[in-house]
Amino acid sequence: MSAIVTEEGRKAWPDFIREDFEANRFSGRVGTRLLSETDRVRVWEIRLAPGERIGFHRHVLDYFWTAVTPGRAKSHAEDGTIVEAVYSAGETRHFVYGKNEYKVHDLENVGDADLWFTTVEFLGSVNAPLKLGQETEGETSSEGVGRRGRSDGES
Repeated sequence: MSAIVTEEGRKAWPDFIREDFEANRFSGRVGTRLLSETDRVRVWEIRLAPGERIGFHRHVLDYFWTAVTPGRAKSHAEDGTIVEAVYSAGETRHFVYGKNEYKVHDLENVGDADLWFTTVEFLGSVNAPLKLGQETEGETSSEGVGRRGRSDGES
């Protein structure tokens, strides 16, 4: 993955991005479709046509993603950072979050072909899984706000 990172701050975001952030920053829906869930994992698909985006969501669980197709994407992060990345098919990144650590971001396909990822979250992580479909500010601890988990890549 190659990436260009800019830090413009949330004030530079378009209104619809800021509104989506405020509405969905506690969402645990980290994909466009939940493919499978057991007592150990959630398996998600992210499939985006050119120009399509998945809105803001919160990662609190250890997880990994694999790019099924190559492509380009832009992501806005909670701290105002904007990342534009190029992905290769088969590329995989792993993320680990400590107690009360998290990441909030969106993802937009800025390429000219469908962009497809598979994401696997580990439910036995140190943080409790977010309940799907009932995301509210009260569901997560206010401790550690703004802290990010360790990763070996963005998405």
